[in-house]
Amino acid sequence: MADLNIPDAPAIDGAQHLHSGKVRDLYELPGGELLMVASDRISIFDFVLDTTIPDKGEILTRMSLWWFDQLADLAPNHVISTDVPDAVRGRAVVCERLAMYPVECVARGYLTGSGLVDYRATGPDHSVCGVALPAGLEDGSRLPAPIFTPATKAELGDHDENVSYDAVALTIGAERAAELRELTIAVYGRAEQVARERGIILADTKLEFGARPDGTTVLGDEVLTPDSSRFWPAAEWRPGRTQPSYDKQIVRNWALSRESGWDRASGEAPPPLPPEVVERTRSRYVEAYELLTGEVF
Repeated sequence: MADLNIPDAPAIDGAQHLHSGKVRDLYELPGGELLMVASDRISIFDFVLDTTIPDKGEILTRMSLWWFDQLADLAPNHVISTDVPDAVRGRAVVCERLAMYPVECVARGYLTGSGLVDYRATGPDHSVCGVALPAGLEDGSRLPAPIFTPATKAELGDHDENVSYDAVALTIGAERAAELRELTIAVYGRAEQVARERGIILADTKLEFGARPDGTTVLGDEVLTPDSSRFWPAAEWRPGRTQPSYDKQIVRNWALSRESGWDRASGEAPPPLPPEVVERTRSRYVEAYELLTGEVF
């Protein structure tokens, strides 16, 4: 497990800190609701960097809220209110307490990332998470139809592991697994269409769902941000290579470059980011937000 080096969450009057992840801090409010705060932290290769990306938390929050509105007819979401303490205004939401399903719900419309690794590793069978795919696909290829490729929820600092649909059904039951698969593909299909109309390809996305006490399945966490999704400029899409993207790939590329002086195999955290990498990364997040929502950040 990597040493994530997550800084202490700030104290917020009237809220009790419960948990901190790579990006988000979770608090409990006096009424039992949760306060979910998106920080400006950025993580790569299971390390949370010492350098932050200005405005990232607000961009992620505003983008999630915008997408929740676009998806409201497909699935209810966990947001109760955006009336939050001044200290975190603009980058936090008050949300329901849900019983979260122990599965990362991933939809892929294009082959890349861990899906590509699985595809290549299965040899002549050519499958991802047990879903059969045609031969001859390459990095960035569009799939014949979007596929549901779930993953386990790893402990903080570990990698999520791709699993089969059957494994999900064994964990949460066949009926619930079928519901999550249907919802995930429906959300991806809606978002892919919206993004495409704005000149952006949604290659894949990760969703999280939970249950209300009455059993209703609810969309939670963040949704369709550059932290949980791969967004590519449609005009620059060329299968057979790594695609340009609206996410933290700029940071990954710098960390792996000779310029950073970092050895990924060392077990040490990457060094602080140079100002120009911080600014380019922030600009990429802002650009994704503005292109998708049509709003000026």
